[in-house]
Amino acid sequence: MSAGKYEIVVQSPMGAQPSTLELNADGSGTQSAQGRTQPITDGKIDGNNVSWKNSITTPFPMTLEFAGVVDGDKISGNVKAGSFGSFPFSGKRA
Repeated sequence: MSAGKYEIVVQSPMGAQPSTLELNADGSGTQSAQGRTQPITDGKIDGNNVSWKNSITTPFPMTLEFAGVVDGDKISGNVKAGSFGSFPFSGKRA
C-alpha cells in the first residue's frame, strides 16, 4: 500500500529540504515543511507510482510537482520546481 506518512528530503540547490508527506488512498493528503502544513493537490496512487502537487510561497511562490515510486517503506523520485528545474527526492515511511 503506497498511502501513508513519509519523511522525505528534496535535494535542492539551496540544500536538503526535509518535509513530511501524508498521502491518503484517495490521493488527498498534506505536506508539511518549515512549520507549515498545506493540502496537496492532484494526488494519484497507481500501484507503486505516486504523484502530487504542492503550492508553496517560500522562498518563491510556485507549484512543486512530485512524481515517485514507493518500494516497500522507501519512496524516491523527482520534483519539478517550475523554471528552476527538477530535483531528486527520497525518504522513508514514518
